[in-house]
Amino acid sequence: MPRNNRHDNRRKPDLRQKGERKGKRRMTRESSAPREVKPQTPSQLRAIERLLTGIGVPEPKPFAPDNFQLEALAAIETQDVLVTAPTGSGKTWIAREEIRRLLAAGKRAWYTTPLKALTNSKYAEFITEFGAENVGILTGDRKENSDAPIIVGTTEIYRNQLFDALREGFDVDTDFVIFDEAHYLADEDRGHVWEEAIILSPPRIRLLLLSATVGQAEEFAAWIGEVRGTNVKVIKAGPRPVELRAAYLSQDLQLFPLIGEDGKFNRDLEQFARQPRDSFRRRRN
Repeated sequence: MPRNNRHDNRRKPDLRQKGERKGKRRMTRESSAPREVKPQTPSQLRAIERLLTGIGVPEPKPFAPDNFQLEALAAIETQDVLVTAPTGSGKTWIAREEIRRLLAAGKRAWYTTPLKALTNSKYAEFITEFGAENVGILTGDRKENSDAPIIVGTTEIYRNQLFDALREGFDVDTDFVIFDEAHYLADEDRGHVWEEAIILSPPRIRLLLLSATVGQAEEFAAWIGEVRGTNVKVIKAGPRPVELRAAYLSQDLQLFPLIGEDGKFNRDLEQFARQPRDSFRRRRN
């Protein structure tokens, strides 16, 4: 974090969801040798049928924005906005609509992501949406149309531009910045990049932060407002629009729902917890 910033002693909030493990995920153990496949019972087959019912492409319907999308779009006109909404809710629609308004007004926007693959995907998406002449991309290994009014790039590149502007005394040429996957602020290895980018972005640049998994949203917003001297509105979406269904795929390639018909843990899964690990131990020895 920059030493010459008067806010650099502010403690950033813990954005991890409650119950989230502190350490990194470990690799799963190697699977043991396949067992003899046993046919599933009629009740298990009915459970699978219930699990898979309704999966497919929904019927096309006219698009109508949700209330949280309209609320965010109205708020971003005058203040920073943090949107926390489940995956599939339409967070990117808010960013696209504001970019469209800025483009019509002759202004500029930055769209940052934590991953090169996601950056490339958004670049292709925005070219289709706004035209190739209006969109550029900046990553560690790709630089195209860098003078375009809409720039898609990794958060590190945007942060580096802020550092250059601070050292050389010029303004970053953008009016609006979107931080996609804003919960990366909590990442042990890269979180400082988001912290520095937020702190160094001039208050004249409005920020839109998007996340499906950010924890302590109000605390996060209060920290942003403190270090930037701006008002930050937190907007949360309603229930997940795309239902999640969880299941376990056994070594025999049989599917078992994690939740039983009674709404509780599926006891059929207990058989896998009791499986011996002798074959695994032999393989390691």
